[in-house]
Amino acid sequence: MPRRMAALWPALALATAIAAPSEAQLDARVHALSQQLRCVVCQNQTLADSQAELAVDLRRQIREQLRSGAGDEAVKAYLVQRYGDFVLYDPPLKPATWLLWFGPLLLLALAALAVVRSRRRRPAAPAPLDEAARQRADALLGASNAASRESGR
Repeated sequence: MPRRMAALWPALALATAIAAPSEAQLDARVHALSQQLRCVVCQNQTLADSQAELAVDLRRQIREQLRSGAGDEAVKAYLVQRYGDFVLYDPPLKPATWLLWFGPLLLLALAALAVVRSRRRRPAAPAPLDEAARQRADALLGASNAASRESGR
């Protein structure tokens, strides 16, 4: 019996080598998945781009899960369970994430409304003075300036 087992070892090693992803393939999967996930510390970087300690640890956890046979969706589900939908760069459309999806559009609409309302409230520019009105204004201002000069003496 031990002889039979010894004969099976090369076949088992070959099957394992074919089934197990190479390190390069694993690196590519970890990187691709890390590009889809947000660093919960940096918040404006992907896990792949972040050098925060938590991001490094999460990439290590992703690698371990993928190495143990977990699929991409299972890894994402694990991270969403721990950190919420915010960890996904492309969160699912559901009531809890409506603000993430429609918040920027809502802010843009509110800004446009504010601009339109401020333009409506702005008074129209006065019409330019005709020559007769200009002479009257000059006469009034001249009389006013002369009176203030006399009172100041």
